[in-house]
Amino acid sequence: MDLIIVAEQQDGLLTLTLNRPAKRNALNTEMYLALTAALRQATQNDTVHVLLIQGQCDCFTAGNDLADFMGKSSLDADDPILQFLHTLADFPKPVIAAVGGPAVGIGTTLLLHCDLVYLADNARLQLPFVELGLVPEFASSLLLPRLVGHLKAAELLLLAEAIDAEEALRLGLVNKVVAADTLLTFACEQGLKLAAKPPKALQKSKALLKQELKQAVHFVIDLEARAFSLALQGEEAQQRIAQRLKPRG
Repeated sequence: MDLIIVAEQQDGLLTLTLNRPAKRNALNTEMYLALTAALRQATQNDTVHVLLIQGQCDCFTAGNDLADFMGKSSLDADDPILQFLHTLADFPKPVIAAVGGPAVGIGTTLLLHCDLVYLADNARLQLPFVELGLVPEFASSLLLPRLVGHLKAAELLLLAEAIDAEEALRLGLVNKVVAADTLLTFACEQGLKLAAKPPKALQKSKALLKQELKQAVHFVIDLEARAFSLALQGEEAQQRIAQRLKPRG
């Protein structure tokens, strides 16, 4: 049986690869549990200096697994999704994301919590929450306007249209765009370069960069989760998600 999250460690760099390609790496409960467990272990493991999150060069993640979502009545504090969000937001070591192909929903909001983000030239980022009758998550309503300004954040979140890699770079959402066939190698090289630096200095520097918004991020994650839960139970979301799940003839 294939692992849905593949963990590999090399010279201080822990790479977590989303490995559900048949479902375009759509995140389900099992994957959230595995990711959270890996993050918590990495926090305690002094041999891990840097974390790299990636999918395949042609697919990062299609976002939350909508079929998995339909079974939820709420998102309480113990929900695996909320556990993952807070654990990644609190992760003390540098986090790199390598994104190729689609990065939908949490595939894009997750990037707001990374320290370095590299995109393949085939990447497409999209925040389709409103389109699904839902609301933003993972503190994106706080972090995205700070990165790109209110007007552009509203455009990305309300119109919910995808943007390509060059637009993401222009907006300052990512560090660099590379050819798709070089993405994973390039991100690994950058991760190893970072992992070779003094680990305590890395962690303290990251903590200083994050300190201003640390409490606000966790507050907004929970605030959005409550609004998300209400929206998920509403008629708009139920209808839109059901339409998406209909088999295409």
